[in-house]
Amino acid sequence: MSVFAAPGAYDRAITVFSPDGRLFQVEYAMELVNRGATIIGIQCNDGVILGSEENVEPLEEAESSWKIFMVDEHVGAAIVGLSSDARVLIDQARINAQSNKLTYDEPIDIEIVTKKICDIMQMYTQHAGVRPFGVSIIFGGVDKTGTRIFGTHPSGTYRNYKATALGAGRETALPILKEEYKEDLTLEETTKLAIKCLGKALEERQLSPRIKIAVIPKKTRKMEMLSDIKVEDHLKELGLSK
Repeated sequence: MSVFAAPGAYDRAITVFSPDGRLFQVEYAMELVNRGATIIGIQCNDGVILGSEENVEPLEEAESSWKIFMVDEHVGAAIVGLSSDARVLIDQARINAQSNKLTYDEPIDIEIVTKKICDIMQMYTQHAGVRPFGVSIIFGGVDKTGTRIFGTHPSGTYRNYKATALGAGRETALPILKEEYKEDLTLEETTKLAIKCLGKALEERQLSPRIKIAVIPKKTRKMEMLSDIKVEDHLKELGLSK
């Protein structure tokens, strides 16, 4: 007989560790993230690219389903998981960014905004009566240290990446990133790589390609959304358009 108890005995309270040192509620939150729409973040010398799949219902306004948000002019965020949880965290990230600007008269660093959000996420893994945030966020932008990409985990941890992907298409996107990512890619080449990863992830699951891309150039440090026409042109060039 196994010395480890079944998950059901330890997943009712977030503050209780199982005998093998696991917090099942955190693992369940990550499972939710792994089943969500694919998001991607890539940095290069010229800027940062954030991308996401966008699943829109036939009668839904397309603008209401975006998974990419502007935190500040120089910071963007792509979310996967519960959009309701993400909304609260994105709002807090925006408050932190504006507070930093008012207090120090300078834009907030990408790592600082990530750390502050992860501090909140971590608190929700150790108090009774709450549950972990069912969302992971890729923060990307350009600050005084250069181009930065950070990925968060429902447990409250975060890591700095050159390129990363989260969500249902992660297993498809990551091998492409590992094979084709180079630090000397131009912003245009990085954009195409992000679109290729998302397009392949959708193709693998036999879904129509609907992709949103945000670009934060190092030169301007201002986030801008790529037009649907431009994204479609790249998809056609890559042979992924339907």
